[in-house]
Amino acid sequence: MIRIVGGGLAGTEAAWQVARRGVPVALHEMRPVRPTAVHRTGRLAELVCSNSFRGDRLENAVGLLKAEMRQLGSLVMRVADATRVPAGGALAVDRERFAAGMTEALEDEPLVTIHREEVTAIPAADDPCRPVIIATGPLTSEALAEELTALVGHEQLYFFDAVSPIVHADSIDASIVFRASRHGRQTAADAEAGQAATGDYLNCPLDAAQYARFHEALIGAEVAELHDFDRTPFFEGCLPIEVMAHRGVDTLRFGPLKPVGLTDPATGRRPYAVVQLRQDNLAADHFSLVGFQTQLKWGEQARVLRMVPGLERAEFVRFGMIHRNTYINAPSVLRETWQMRSRPALFLAGQLSGVEGYVESAASGLMAGLGAAALARGEAPRPLPRTTALGALAHYVSHASPTNYQPTNIAFGLIPSEARPPRGRAARREALARRALADLDAWRSAEEGADGAAAARVS
Repeated sequence: MIRIVGGGLAGTEAAWQVARRGVPVALHEMRPVRPTAVHRTGRLAELVCSNSFRGDRLENAVGLLKAEMRQLGSLVMRVADATRVPAGGALAVDRERFAAGMTEALEDEPLVTIHREEVTAIPAADDPCRPVIIATGPLTSEALAEELTALVGHEQLYFFDAVSPIVHADSIDASIVFRASRHGRQTAADAEAGQAATGDYLNCPLDAAQYARFHEALIGAEVAELHDFDRTPFFEGCLPIEVMAHRGVDTLRFGPLKPVGLTDPATGRRPYAVVQLRQDNLAADHFSLVGFQTQLKWGEQARVLRMVPGLERAEFVRFGMIHRNTYINAPSVLRETWQMRSRPALFLAGQLSGVEGYVESAASGLMAGLGAAALARGEAPRPLPRTTALGALAHYVSHASPTNYQPTNIAFGLIPSEARPPRGRAARREALARRALADLDAWRSAEEGADGAAAARVS
């Protein structure tokens, strides 16, 4: 039996992959027995921050990562596809239906036993046939975090992360806000209906004066108190909106408030700045503010965000909040197979292992699950080809410089280029994606052959 600690995206994906290979799993999740500061339910794989899994086309590296995960039978991708909501070229989900689908799938899997309890000590991982996966995520409990610190020494790192606010759809002023995707991209529903693009985002346009007032209010608003803030940095890929605002008056206009590719139908012109809202559930009655993770006090959030045109009477489903994320210095701790260098029967996965993003976290869980299942069968875990997005991510995590290490999203720059790449960025990316999927298919065929041989030996 394989023990997995943590029922987030990485832990649930790992459990699914292990069970699919005929190995029993004990999955430990502390919620709802021990709640966290940001989770709202006891469901497995509950999404805390955005409901978006980002781009879903092969022209994006994260789109390739999703395609590879689908090729390997990912549960996260299967449930995400079944609960998706409109988001242009991105894959966004109804967060409640997604968590419910993930929970139901694992509760129905006979080889998975779910234990609702807090694990305060790292389970013994001395027997290669009984490996352990730690996938407790960015909100690892204090007791287990102390155990990890003792295990990896001062390589344990922290950063603060922030959550975006969500508003009720019927409190958004439809006379001001317009629906559109950047550059008029057509949605899948539009294409099927044979109609013009309508867009998947709600856009709140700001003119120069409105933007200046909003920016001034934002940098003057009161923030919630943080412990140890001075010595614990934010992750650059998920900065609070007010931190970006303090970097310069135009930082937001070239970041989450950029108006590029949008035309306000009321004026026929591109706005000076735009606040975008993305559908957060299938009923389309909740919308989240894109890129608006924040540490402002809740009263200040209501005051400042209601200065945005179209949000003057906004009612908030949830305010933004700040919380501590935990991750290790992966290059000094992990192998390419997500095993600890010092304890090969112990795997680390998810954001705890030094990746950033929902998809990357689930992908690390998938790979840790494959490796743990192989180890339990008496086989050596096999790294994925570095020419794939999965393999490139694993290589980065285990081979990057440990100096000032920060978690990363998948990027085409992590994948080795071809010897004779075609000209043009689109053509190069298409060639990399084609090679990655072919190499992964060959790797999977070899792995399925190894699975069959191992099963024959056992029988």
